[in-house]
Amino acid sequence: MKTQDALRRLYLLATAAILVAVETAMAVYVMSEYYNPQFRTQLYFRGHVLMAGIYAVMLIFVGRVFGGLLVGVRKSGEVIFSQFFTLLFVNTSFYVLMMLQSLKFPDPRPLILMLVIQMTAAALWIFFMGNRYRVLFRPYDVLLIYQGDSIRDFREKLDTRTDHFHVEEAISAEEAPERIREKIDRNNTVILWDIPTEKRNRIFKYCYENSKRIYVMPKISDIILNGAAPVHLFDTPLLLTEGNPLEYEERVIKRLWDILFSLFLIIILSPLMLLTAILIKCSDGGPVLYRQIRCTKNARQFKILKFRSMIVDAERQGGAQLAKEKDPRITPVGHVIRKTRIDELPQLFNVLKGDMSFVGPRPERPEFIEEYMRDMPEFSYRMKIRAGITGYAQLYGKYNTKPYDKLKFDLYYMEQYSLWLDVKLMILTLKIIFTKESTEGVKEDVTASGIDHRTGT
Repeated sequence: MKTQDALRRLYLLATAAILVAVETAMAVYVMSEYYNPQFRTQLYFRGHVLMAGIYAVMLIFVGRVFGGLLVGVRKSGEVIFSQFFTLLFVNTSFYVLMMLQSLKFPDPRPLILMLVIQMTAAALWIFFMGNRYRVLFRPYDVLLIYQGDSIRDFREKLDTRTDHFHVEEAISAEEAPERIREKIDRNNTVILWDIPTEKRNRIFKYCYENSKRIYVMPKISDIILNGAAPVHLFDTPLLLTEGNPLEYEERVIKRLWDILFSLFLIIILSPLMLLTAILIKCSDGGPVLYRQIRCTKNARQFKILKFRSMIVDAERQGGAQLAKEKDPRITPVGHVIRKTRIDELPQLFNVLKGDMSFVGPRPERPEFIEEYMRDMPEFSYRMKIRAGITGYAQLYGKYNTKPYDKLKFDLYYMEQYSLWLDVKLMILTLKIIFTKESTEGVKEDVTASGIDHRTGT
């Protein structure tokens, strides 16, 4: 098992390294042949090595953020899609660097042609090596240990990744301990799903003692403790967590970042916002903006601003409700601005005002919060910080992800907060904008709450 895991890792590293090396070589060639003569000071061998290093580091850095180097780990189509955004972001940054070197706007056509060649080569490499990975390395044979009715939803999720997981056996945690241990002994990978803490800890320790690969569905308390600071009291190790997830200086830095960056984006995106406003007004003559009461830090209510994407008075009948797939209330212009997330742009003014942050838990409507908290009191934890335009739940969840799972994403972000994490999530948002699942509505048969009736401990 350990040898197989080491070979998997070596394969993934070699595949990514070759991809980065080929793309970097193309960039250095184009720079030396087409752009170097235009530089104020032409580069020679050491200069080319430096530029190659900068380009490769950017590829690795952005590739890790977008997931463009995960050949074999993710589906080939998803990796190719991520690689496109990686190359687009890196090549744009590289063009700016060359512009500074030449003090003018160099002809972008060689760089555009390079991007096309890079993307073609990358797509072929990712597709071929991804298929080879699935031939050489079998999916992990998994023992699934579970408890509760939520196992049906989780099995459906596992079925979408049969290239990565194969459920060899499944057993309820309510079975006899010796029978569970017998099945653990026969499997190298174990998933512990929604098991009460005390019972889960016993099973987990047995798996760890026998060097099994373990996937664990965390409880809310696990996620909070994941961000705790290790301390010691004399010779006793302790974990320290505080009621306020962000330190004072972190709150100040986060707010300054929000003010400066929101001002910058409002200025450069003002033509797009003006055009969108004109299109909405011309389409049906209704109001351009849609204002809705949402909740932010400490449950304070505010009016969130969005470009109107639905018909006027869309909730006159039926009250508050989530948008559905193919919702008839969405206007033709609304379909476009929702898919591209342009309808969210007025929230930059909410960020500037201080109602929201760029990154944080998505602001919910008061009536939905009240409904969630009847079954899930811990939902209030996410209101310890300002609501955000984007965040972990918005990026890694789907529109119809259950509130209990969104809460876990939000708590993970709060406990792991750093300015770098904010920057990373904002960059990743650029990719998610073009992902269908991130903007789709809930299925017709999903309730507004979608609450998972379980304890949040």
